[in-house]
Amino acid sequence: MTITSTTSPVLDTEVVTTARGLSIDAVERAGSGHPGTALALTPVAQLLYGRHLRHDPADPQWAGRDRFVLSCGHASILQYVQLYLSGYDLTLDDLRSFRRIGSRTAGHPEYGHTVGVEMTTGPLGQGLASSVGMAMGFARQRALFDPEAPAGESPFDRAVWVLCSDGDLQEGISYEAGALAGRHELGALNVVFDDNRIQIEGETSLTTGEDIAARFEAQGWHVQHVGLAEDGDIDVAALDAAMTAARDETARPSIIVLRSQIAWPAPNAINTPGAHGSPLGGDEAAATKIALGLDPAATFVVSDEVRARADRREEGARIHRAWDELDARWREREPERASRWDAVIGDPGTVEVPAFEAGTSVATRSASGACLAALAPQLPQLWGGSADLGDSNKTTIPGEVSFLPESRDGRIVHFGVREHAMAAIANGIALAGGSLPYVGTFLVFSDYMRGAIRLAALMGLPVTYVWTHDSVALGADGPTHQPIEHLASLRAMPGLDVVRPADAKETAVAWRLAAERRTRPMGLVLARQNVPVLDADDVVVEAGVRAGAYAVLEPEAEPEVVVVATGSEVALAVEAARSISDEIAVRVVSMPCREWFLARPAAERDALLPPGIRAVVVEAASSFGWAEVVGRGAGFVTVDRFGASGDAEDVQAEVGLTVENVVAALRG
Repeated sequence: MTITSTTSPVLDTEVVTTARGLSIDAVERAGSGHPGTALALTPVAQLLYGRHLRHDPADPQWAGRDRFVLSCGHASILQYVQLYLSGYDLTLDDLRSFRRIGSRTAGHPEYGHTVGVEMTTGPLGQGLASSVGMAMGFARQRALFDPEAPAGESPFDRAVWVLCSDGDLQEGISYEAGALAGRHELGALNVVFDDNRIQIEGETSLTTGEDIAARFEAQGWHVQHVGLAEDGDIDVAALDAAMTAARDETARPSIIVLRSQIAWPAPNAINTPGAHGSPLGGDEAAATKIALGLDPAATFVVSDEVRARADRREEGARIHRAWDELDARWREREPERASRWDAVIGDPGTVEVPAFEAGTSVATRSASGACLAALAPQLPQLWGGSADLGDSNKTTIPGEVSFLPESRDGRIVHFGVREHAMAAIANGIALAGGSLPYVGTFLVFSDYMRGAIRLAALMGLPVTYVWTHDSVALGADGPTHQPIEHLASLRAMPGLDVVRPADAKETAVAWRLAAERRTRPMGLVLARQNVPVLDADDVVVEAGVRAGAYAVLEPEAEPEVVVVATGSEVALAVEAARSISDEIAVRVVSMPCREWFLARPAAERDALLPPGIRAVVVEAASSFGWAEVVGRGAGFVTVDRFGASGDAEDVQAEVGLTVENVVAALRG
């Protein structure tokens, strides 16, 4: 049974006109916004929400729905108007409060803030790239839980629709993501590219002479062209046919190169850069309404008849009921798979991680790899890969197959050297549901991922970043590969947990937390070199990591100095403290996650780091930001310069990471 929306022969012109009028009014009332794209693309949005998108406005989180991503998020009013007209929980007052503080209709679409918005967009290219991840997530779900069903006959068959702009395709992330989408033959992915040939500074010919269609054809996409109608508007009939063909193409991702005219039919703003990012203004707004046959003096007008004809709730309920029947038959046919699926989308409960013996020496990147190997059989939803660094990051799970068109149930993704798309795709995989994605690279290359990491933090997505080679101790690769400022910059990002474990035991606890906590992303910052497994009770380590910080060495007397260290420098701090234990009473604190520690009550923080006791920070990274934790009178054995090329021990000595320097700092 194939579930489809009903298809009327043409769009309701009055509904499209009303929608265009609402977009004009919302932007004019806000005094800011991007009216040109919304005006021009209203027929596209109406085709999607009215005919091609499987959705249920009464149940926006329905598992069987298609996904729509407005990658050109600056045209957010285009989506808000469609959500309102379709019957989602938005009102005319929400459109009136567009872009105002506290409004449900923010300047760019925000996931979890506006009902019906599937991801936060605005930074160009991110929506398109994350949509690749959504399609990958759906493909793996299908392969794991209903592989034998004919195409269109599974509750796991869902399409991903994307509306993107020239800015999306100019961002380099679109090249990375497009290549991966083609390689993985993601037939569920359908993109409409708004080829209006205008951007803020003028015509796109100022910046590019690229043949977009040829680019995507070379990447393995199904490409179609749709031109303008005779009146200069969108050729709705041709676009409708192209959308149908895109959905029917199951062996390749599809892109429709759609010719449009920005701000059509605004008499003086059409095809002008100003229409991209500024309100039309009173006179032009009135003239545009007249061209549309609307009353220029009336605002936010929606007749009862138009609202009734645009409402998709009845149709959505019909599609939803049909999917429920399909899902019920699948559950009856595949009870074991259904039980596994319910477990995947439910609470994971307690997971088991490896135990590590005190006194041994293990690189935390290797401990992380062992944790992944142990978690894989317990969590089929855990999958991912690295940016061509699987062996170095220890992200390739032994015995697991690669995720490829011929093995959609594989769990190892080969992203190639595409860090930015990799991170955005992980966001899309998380948004598809039923997955716990992880991705890896060297910590220094987290720079290339940053835009997508920020969106993961904004959306609260359960993505785990495996960042290895975390300090100057990687040695001979030199300063280009030795991260210095990265911990500080990543810790500055709200909503991201940055975890730098001291040893294998802390690494195991961190992975347990990554499996349990699904409300925000986590970055695991791991050492390349072996570090000693500290002599601490497993229960103490578990509680300490969850708290963000704990004492790994207590003096016999009341502490005179507290040294705070992270990662591989915890062992250095312990060695230094023990070397002068007969001279100074030193407490050594491991602080694997500053975010978790700072979230603790002040009394608990003060008990571990007493305000009246001098503190010393030891970390192979910039000192920036540590004053918030230990106060401005603290001592620092940190690295506030770029590294050097040489043997690891020589480089560490060169930048001052030595027992002698730590002892000197403890003495004050």
